[in-house]
Amino acid sequence: MKIATVGDLHCKKTARGAFEPLFAAMAAAADVIVLCGDLTDYGTADEARVLAGEITPAKDVPIVAVLGNHDYESGEGERLKEIFSDAGVRLLDGDACEIGGVGFAGVKGMGGGFGVRALQPWGEEIIKRFVREAVDEAVKLESALARLTTTQRVVVLHYSPIQETVQGEPPEIFPFLGSSRLEEPLLRHPVSVVVHGHAHHGRFEGRTRNGVPVYNVCVTVLVRRAPGLPPYWLVDLDQAGTAGPQAGMTEPMTAGRPPSAESRESPDQVRAL
Repeated sequence: MKIATVGDLHCKKTARGAFEPLFAAMAAAADVIVLCGDLTDYGTADEARVLAGEITPAKDVPIVAVLGNHDYESGEGERLKEIFSDAGVRLLDGDACEIGGVGFAGVKGMGGGFGVRALQPWGEEIIKRFVREAVDEAVKLESALARLTTTQRVVVLHYSPIQETVQGEPPEIFPFLGSSRLEEPLLRHPVSVVVHGHAHHGRFEGRTRNGVPVYNVCVTVLVRRAPGLPPYWLVDLDQAGTAGPQAGMTEPMTAGRPPSAESRESPDQVRAL
């Protein structure tokens, strides 16, 4: 299975027509498309409707996504979920689904920092609530992974589960870019690959403590990594088995044979778990 991944599209109301070529390229190259949050810029329904229209070239390819922090900015998160769901996008928020024998588990995630410097639930009530939110997101991810029985499992996040892929950002904002609490479920369940966004100036690739590959597929990271190519990362699970991808966006778009329509799962064959 080939999975085209990208995050942080930040679609604006004025972006009509801007993303259709990207979705067409991803649909031609992949069996599944994965979007890693910040689908919109200010989290408005108008922006979501524009992006829902941009997805049209990929209507025959299953699309899996999580929301990001920008998607909640205007307090319309539930409305965005409705719009994207109506457009055929399978939004994950502590949920899991199976496509073509591959499991997908996803949450938005949360900040809080990494390792021994992670924020702890001590002191003011607002700090405890912040940490509780990060813990709750990790628990939702754990629950989603526990429901999967597939050999290959893809984890979709917005926030990073490891510090390595936020390197390149100012260290002062590391705590707002991810949380090592999100890594804990990845250590307890078999996972093939993790993709996230959010860290616009972060590092493309890292690994969890148990060696699972983690990719920061924020669109700005991908553009910086391979200027001039369509900004998505192609994960090839067929080549990589459960160890992680071997093929990617640095290869010419014409390399390899695009998946045939017969080999794809149609969007209505996505199985919720």
